[in-house]
Amino acid sequence: MSNYLDYAATAPLREDVLASYLEALRVVGNPSSIHTDGRGTRMLLEDARDRIAAAVNCDRNEVIFTSGGTESDNLAIKGLYWQRNQDAHRPVVVSAYTEHHGVIDPIEWLEKNEGAEIVWLPVSETGVVDLDALAAVLRARGSEVALVSLMWTNNETGVITDIKKVCEIASAFGVPVHSDAVAALGHVPVDFAGSGLTAMSITGHKVGSPIGSGALILSRASKVESLIHGGGQERGLRSGTMNYAGASAFAIAAEKAVAELDDFAAHTSSLVSKLKHAVAAIEGSRFSVGSAVAMPHTAHFTFDGLRSDTLLYLLDEQGFAVSAGSACQAGVARPSHVLIAMGRSEAEASACLRVTIGLGTTSEQIDALIAALGPAIERARAASAV
Repeated sequence: MSNYLDYAATAPLREDVLASYLEALRVVGNPSSIHTDGRGTRMLLEDARDRIAAAVNCDRNEVIFTSGGTESDNLAIKGLYWQRNQDAHRPVVVSAYTEHHGVIDPIEWLEKNEGAEIVWLPVSETGVVDLDALAAVLRARGSEVALVSLMWTNNETGVITDIKKVCEIASAFGVPVHSDAVAALGHVPVDFAGSGLTAMSITGHKVGSPIGSGALILSRASKVESLIHGGGQERGLRSGTMNYAGASAFAIAAEKAVAELDDFAAHTSSLVSKLKHAVAAIEGSRFSVGSAVAMPHTAHFTFDGLRSDTLLYLLDEQGFAVSAGSACQAGVARPSHVLIAMGRSEAEASACLRVTIGLGTTSEQIDALIAALGPAIERARAASAV
């Protein structure tokens, strides 16, 4: 039986969420239809909108349902860029190269296809974005900046960005801020209204709902250009028949995850501390974020003299589901772009391990991983030396 320690890739489906999801799937009706059956599914959708709004502290009308984090990132980044360039020339997009590819790729697409100019902010060796550099860019070029996009928490290392401070800096120049909060929701407190954000991306499968449901939280005072045109659903920003069953499951899972935040932090931080202490005794190991503020359930390490794929294979053989970084980049034979941006060498960025856990993770599972890790690292180093 697998010891599942890869919650950041996707969290286990909650049993009560699964039961609610199956029940919702049996309800027939298009939420846009005006007959009784249509109104029934519309009620499920709107109840989900209310629950999501409460979970992240936003207005219910600011919740735009999507298929997940990547679509939400694309809608926010491209949509804000196009909207902001309607009445003035604002070609600059500010971000950091430690972002998820759901952010990096649409920004680079804008550079290639729309003439955007990207300013990648520097980050420290622990992965913290340089906010002084952000302020300097905006002082110099604020009138040219279409948007700033910085993630709430890093999906690989777990480092937390001071999003409220980012928004305070940007607001002085009238620049909107988008944040990918996919990794943050349900793991640290997320407060949209209190953050000052214009847009925020979230998804359900990181908190225990089925894959395929997410949302863009978009300020009522803001507009974006749509990526998808058709029936005009979701404030005209995301046309298509609404996935009411998926939205309902997402909302229930998000609600439960937010309610569990204190227990989650206490349980996971204790287990991560145990793991960090054990790994520190392994020669050539390094905890990637040092003393930077990070999510409680994430432990990210590098190990000298091996390759991530070899180590992951050896651990998988013993029943441990762990990763080197984003599951979206799994199978791609290249170093972690996050670690490269943090100043690591290609060799170090190719020798990492990410362990992410949840309330379902037991102390016995962490003990078992600790016992397996030393021998696996030895074997991985021996394989790399051949």
